[in-house]
Amino acid sequence: MSKRRKGPQTEPKRQKVRDIFVARPFEGLADEPEWIALRELVPAASAPLRLKPEVAAEYGDRPVTLSTVLPMAWPAMIRRDGEVFVGLQRHVQSGDVSRDLAVAILCALRTEPGENVAVPALPGSGPRLQDILDDGPLDVTLHLGFEYWLDAEQADDPNVVASLERANASIYPTERLAAAPAAYWCRVPDKAHVRWVMPDEEDAALDALARLSAAGELALGEATRFAGMFRAHGLLVPVWDVPREPEAADWEAPLADFAKRYRDILADTTPLDAAARRAKQGLVGRQLTLR
Repeated sequence: MSKRRKGPQTEPKRQKVRDIFVARPFEGLADEPEWIALRELVPAASAPLRLKPEVAAEYGDRPVTLSTVLPMAWPAMIRRDGEVFVGLQRHVQSGDVSRDLAVAILCALRTEPGENVAVPALPGSGPRLQDILDDGPLDVTLHLGFEYWLDAEQADDPNVVASLERANASIYPTERLAAAPAAYWCRVPDKAHVRWVMPDEEDAALDALARLSAAGELALGEATRFAGMFRAHGLLVPVWDVPREPEAADWEAPLADFAKRYRDILADTTPLDAAARRAKQGLVGRQLTLR
């Protein structure tokens, strides 16, 4: 009796990872605007994160630090001392930044201290930040340089120090403003900017800005200019050009005055008049979208 000849062996079919788009990836987090500000506005800052008790029980109650950016824009790293860092500003991302960050944290928690952290380009339908963090307001620390990346041994490495010096040279002076949550001042070579991530729903915020524009009340004061706004992760971020020389503290009172005007007019839910509708069209025409 002849044996039946087996056909060629075929590799199991790889399951395709589907990307998922979420317009407001940080929605539901206590400090949604601050997460966006750290991702889009701030060069060097960090904040400690707390894992949910069940996640800490599975992986160990390890220190986890949120960083605006990591060396070479890595999504995550784990130092030799066991501290986990996750980077907000990275080269590769999916349609849901919250899921990207959660997967990066979990991958780092599974990695031995001092080893490179492998993070998938697409996280699929895995957990999100909202699923793994014991949420609360971010305790943000601004840094003048990126030395906070390093443990004691790395800080003595001359190659690392040289790399840090190059990275530090790219940082523009940036300060957090107390007049409004998630508002930042920065100084660039020929001017300075004030930028504010507004916490309100996009449509309501846009209508309020349109009413202020129609009334001629968008500026922060003399010699300032409302430069426009961008849409970042579902929230609006107005930008003002301000003179370069005054320090950040000089813009606290003007921003506080603007924030009050904005809050007062935000409560107006009547239909926009003709002037405000025209102003709204102008604002939308100059709006950029960041993802």
